[in-house]
Amino acid sequence: MTLSYGFVKAKMTSPPRLTSKTVPHRGKEEQQYHLHFSLDVDGENWDVAANVGTNYADDLLKYKILRDFNHPVVQTLRDSREGAAELTGTHELPALDFLRSNILNGTGAWRESDVLDGSEGQQPVADLKERLERALDEEADIYVFGRFYTHGGNGMHDVHMNQGSRGGFLHHAGNDHNDHNDIWQDGALMMDFGDGNFVAYFAAFTEQAVPTDDLGNPGPGSHTIS
Repeated sequence: MTLSYGFVKAKMTSPPRLTSKTVPHRGKEEQQYHLHFSLDVDGENWDVAANVGTNYADDLLKYKILRDFNHPVVQTLRDSREGAAELTGTHELPALDFLRSNILNGTGAWRESDVLDGSEGQQPVADLKERLERALDEEADIYVFGRFYTHGGNGMHDVHMNQGSRGGFLHHAGNDHNDHNDIWQDGALMMDFGDGNFVAYFAAFTEQAVPTDDLGNPGPGSHTIS
């Protein structure tokens, strides 16, 4: 069974706030950082957890913040209804797959995040937070791609590439005990400022490897993202 995936189109109802959580990593404790904010989705409060990096130098974030994102999917999103859109099992845009679609064509090189320590001036925290604050002020349409919360209320997480991980994140067909790899389930965050300025945020972890197989696991000859 595939994890529930899709996107939401909504307006922000709270400013972004930087949070962290401790997760095990190679026998150590790693701090993973997110920008959390709230959305009004069909009259209900939804939480969003957008990944912005870690304090672990070997597991940083590769990211792109595109200030004038121009792709045919933009018009598809603008034409979509407000609310949540279920895309589980969809193998074409607007479902996202960084490797199997052309969503990243012509978007330039990946940037590498800072080693985060909880400071809001580090990247990509500062850049993304500034744009989210503007989106809140201007009541811009927000599009969040990722996986739907399965507990703890309504929300979206896994707002990053969701394939190419190893170890406990390997996809075993028929087993959904964790947030495993999958294809056509990549996450992203987009903001439409209505003035021709469509911002897109894409992210992946340094340790995720490409290319991937049909389950989203690292394939033969896979390597880190470059």
